[in-house]
Amino acid sequence: MLPWRRLLRPLAVLVLATAALVAPTGAAQAASAPSSGWNNWSCKPSAAHPRPVVLVHGTFGNSVDNWLGFAPYLVHRGYCVYSLDYGQLPGVPFFNGLGPIEKSAGQLDAFVDKVLASTGAPEADLVGHSQGGMMPRYYLKFLGGAAKVNALVGLAPDNHGTTLSGLAQLLPYFPGAEDLISTATPGLADQIAGSAFQQKLNAGGDTVPGVKYTVIATRYDEVVTPYRSAFLEGPDVRNVVLQDLCPLDLSEHVAIGLTDRIAWHEALNALDPAHAERTTCASVFD
Repeated sequence: MLPWRRLLRPLAVLVLATAALVAPTGAAQAASAPSSGWNNWSCKPSAAHPRPVVLVHGTFGNSVDNWLGFAPYLVHRGYCVYSLDYGQLPGVPFFNGLGPIEKSAGQLDAFVDKVLASTGAPEADLVGHSQGGMMPRYYLKFLGGAAKVNALVGLAPDNHGTTLSGLAQLLPYFPGAEDLISTATPGLADQIAGSAFQQKLNAGGDTVPGVKYTVIATRYDEVVTPYRSAFLEGPDVRNVVLQDLCPLDLSEHVAIGLTDRIAWHEALNALDPAHAERTTCASVFD
């Protein structure tokens, strides 16, 4: 990838943040997923797949657009699948994940309770993209989620924050920029490497007992930088680099969650390790 294109992607994130601030008010949230697919509240987990899967979108995503590929991929394989909207800002439609992450974790808490009550399952599995792979760790660590969750799978999660290819390190040189981001889009500020939220989340260790963690990262990630900051340390952790599974895979931060069937195959292995099949470049055809 040409260097100038790599620089444009993180700049696009900042443009989207500005657009969110000036979005028109009064618009509805993203529509619910079709009941015949995921978010089917009559679904009951099978013996083969006894835990429902909760999908957690990334920053600027929502419960539908982030999962138009992966949710049907799981439903087709017999899973009960659910997705939520979180981190909404007043008057900002469609672009979610911008509110304070601690509050977003509380929304996840309530949603998992709803899923467990509907399905009758004692535990759920979580799969999140970007912020959606990191935010649940707050739920697991501080809100009692570890008792309700078997596994957390992160697709390019910013587990230790991000420098946005170095752009975040330039904020102190622009007077008022940090305060503006913290006030207007606190969910973005919380994801900057070294933020107070990141320090609290990662103090005392990355993981909690009883939960299995899988991180799937890509070397071409231009949003979570450096890409290895996605990795976790602790018991029951598996860190995977997508290109170690398939050297030909060029997916970056967005594609790993939205379109990459090789990443999805490895996530499927994490959800059902007893029946895991080796992930290779050929997994794109599975």
